[in-house]
Amino acid sequence: MKRALPIALSLLGAAVLAVGSFYAGRQTGTATEAPMAATPGVAASGTAERKVLYWHDPMVPGQRFDKPGKSPFMDMQLVPVYADEASDSGVKISPTVQQNLGIRTTVVSRVDVSSSFDAVGTVQFDERLSVAVQTRVAGYVERLAVRAPMERVRKGQPLATLFAPDWLGAQNELLALQRAGASEDLVAAARERMRALSIPEALIHQSEAAGTAQARFTLSAPVSGVIAELGVREGVAVSPGMTLFRIAGLKKVWAVAEVPEAQAVRLTRGQKVRAVLQADASQAFGGELKEILPQVSASTRTLQARFEVDNAGGRLMPGMLLRLQVTGPSASRLVVPAEAVIRTGTRTVAIVRKDNGAFEPRDIQLGADLGDTVEVVTGLADGDRVVASGQFLIDSEARLRSVLGAMTAVTAVPAGPPSAPAPMPANVHTGDGKVESIDADGITISHGPIASLKWPAMTMGFSKPTGKAFADIKPGDMVRFEFRQGGSMDYELVSVQRLGAAK
Repeated sequence: MKRALPIALSLLGAAVLAVGSFYAGRQTGTATEAPMAATPGVAASGTAERKVLYWHDPMVPGQRFDKPGKSPFMDMQLVPVYADEASDSGVKISPTVQQNLGIRTTVVSRVDVSSSFDAVGTVQFDERLSVAVQTRVAGYVERLAVRAPMERVRKGQPLATLFAPDWLGAQNELLALQRAGASEDLVAAARERMRALSIPEALIHQSEAAGTAQARFTLSAPVSGVIAELGVREGVAVSPGMTLFRIAGLKKVWAVAEVPEAQAVRLTRGQKVRAVLQADASQAFGGELKEILPQVSASTRTLQARFEVDNAGGRLMPGMLLRLQVTGPSASRLVVPAEAVIRTGTRTVAIVRKDNGAFEPRDIQLGADLGDTVEVVTGLADGDRVVASGQFLIDSEARLRSVLGAMTAVTAVPAGPPSAPAPMPANVHTGDGKVESIDADGITISHGPIASLKWPAMTMGFSKPTGKAFADIKPGDMVRFEFRQGGSMDYELVSVQRLGAAK
């Protein structure tokens, strides 16, 4: 009995150990098999699952594989491309790279923009206020009261004294009829004859009051202004219709500005303007747009706009410069910073950041140039976020991806075992040869004919994708190599496999 008890205890312990091992094996097998049973193409990321679309070699991004494995092109593992990262029109950039590249974004917004703009105008006389002072009788200038152009004159101020002998006959006839007591009809007819000779009414009254004919009369300024033109000197003879003085009014002046075509189309007659003296910003004047001259300068592509400016104080003189602040109606416009726009000559592009964090180049159409901002007519919407710094790098990357996508097939191919070579893209060529020399940037190979390029046997250099690539290859090795067009030597190695060691 004493010997039977230990034996029974041993058998019981062995049974318990066997049962525990069985359950432990089941739990271990279940934990091991769970990830293996996961659906291919699905990877866990935190608590959410990310779907893998395909695997590829970053060095040959056009070739796609439906399973993970080792790249047939390079000594590296294939990299997965997830559904939330793949986009035909977008580029994914990690936050760290964005910070290193200094990528900065801004929001497209709609703002009220006034069509106001500034221009520089030159003061000129208002030709509509110019008055010509002429004589209607032959005579002589006995004395000039104004002797130089650009003198200021007031309305009624004497300008010159003229002697007109042709007026003496008509005046003496009138005086003779009055002395003879002629009828009123004859006297009235004599007065009418004097008016027909352009004898001033004041001179007729002066002649009747004095009882003698008056041949000298004084010309007075009809308006206030400056003598813009002086056509006579003392002692010269004058004839009917001759312009003796031209007086330019100063109550209003013109400010003529050169306006670019892009801004001229927004001008309308009657627009108000604030004119500030260029030499003294404290002096401001009001005015309005009166005329846009219908002529474009072929050299500057500008139009002349004529603004009427108030000058009641007479402070503005021809030749002065005025800074014209033209006010226009406000309108709601969609604007972006000018630095966010890429102009290539054939298209205008903005880089838009999408909701998933990807960046997408988008063609846009621009409107008015508003200085630091520019109006967007089509292509963007209010609230879109665009890249304002570093957009050229993103646009280049997006265009590169679209080109690679067009050059290569988009269907995934089976990866196969790591040792099995996958079909090569059409732009990759294969050859056999001997390694002649190796340097930091490339490998020189004496190879046989390349059938895909119709090359004869030759010795030539091929660039390496990286400086450390193909470190196990030595000069003298017989190799089978694959290459494609590109790199610093026009053709770049994709893979190099040793066939025989160097001798």
